[in-house]
Amino acid sequence: MLRPQPRVVSARPAVDESVLYSFAGGSDGAGPQAGLLKFHGKLYGTTAGGGGVDDDGTVFEITKTGKEKVLYSFQGGSDGATPEESLVEVGGALYGATRFGGIGHGTVFRITTAGEETVLYRFQGDPDGLSPTSLIAVGDTLYGTTQSGGAYGQGTVFKITTNGAYTLLHSFENNYSDGQSPTGPLISVAGTLYGTTDFGGLNGYGTVFKITESGSESLLYSFDQFGGFNPYGGLIDVGGVLYGMTTYGGKSDVGTVFKITTGGVLTNLYDFAGGSDGALPFGGLTKVGGTLYGTTARGGDNACQDSSLSGCGTIFGITPGGEYSQLYQFTSGSDGAVPVGNLTNVNGKLYGMTNGGGAKNDGTVFSFAP
Repeated sequence: MLRPQPRVVSARPAVDESVLYSFAGGSDGAGPQAGLLKFHGKLYGTTAGGGGVDDDGTVFEITKTGKEKVLYSFQGGSDGATPEESLVEVGGALYGATRFGGIGHGTVFRITTAGEETVLYRFQGDPDGLSPTSLIAVGDTLYGTTQSGGAYGQGTVFKITTNGAYTLLHSFENNYSDGQSPTGPLISVAGTLYGTTDFGGLNGYGTVFKITESGSESLLYSFDQFGGFNPYGGLIDVGGVLYGMTTYGGKSDVGTVFKITTGGVLTNLYDFAGGSDGALPFGGLTKVGGTLYGTTARGGDNACQDSSLSGCGTIFGITPGGEYSQLYQFTSGSDGAVPVGNLTNVNGKLYGMTNGGGAKNDGTVFSFAP
């Protein structure tokens, strides 16, 4: 792993963060853990809790002025339960995954913007996988991962058509030349898929891998205890170079920002210090202009309840060269706390969600202009 020379962290004035909606923890949803999807002038997302009587989560729609509408409340049975990931749009319909429900191991579902939900696939656990994560669309085909299950119990990569035809592409073995427990979304670059695993690899601390659309997988990089590790949030492609974050590791053991070539050469760009700059990034990065933007779930200067770490989370910017700027520190008040999903770029303005905080401490939808 290559390390750059130390860079000065620049402090910028706080961004004027605006809360669009505070979840109430009831029928409207609670505890969002994902990013938002922009489609036809509106934003669409999921909450992991709230909704029906058993709090099995929702799919919702929200306007950019903050008018929220629940499209579907999961019942926790054959329809699925606990949607923790972002949605993807194909052909005017929205597609997503639930971690549980179906027959207990999760589902892939389709939902119209009118709220009609259809289950496309119910995972069996073995050999197809268990607890699916984020989906991506490549043409009319969906690709995704499961966090566990598969032939060896360590997770899978799969593809599924919009009609529900499922194909297992790869079962992770965690045999030191493979990974274990993929959680972040895949990314498609020049016909090849790239992704991360939270654990496994040569050192047991997670990997970056690539896989063809037909299922030929190879290891690009194994994280170790001396750099960052546990890359939960997935990757972003910037001109053929991949950028991502690790949730742990680095100089203060609270995460890093890195870049990696498609040939597997990784460079560490920034080590979070766990103070005002942030700690524990769980999401991915989003590019606006020449800057990458992201969030940390902890860190910042504001005290946060129920945390062994200081801070309720931050919004930050970082250049591809590694110059970091702190933009906002969450307070755990009406503005929210613990942002864990990706930010979404809508005409240069960024939208995201917090898992906690807000009026009822059940999370928020927010926006800010970098």
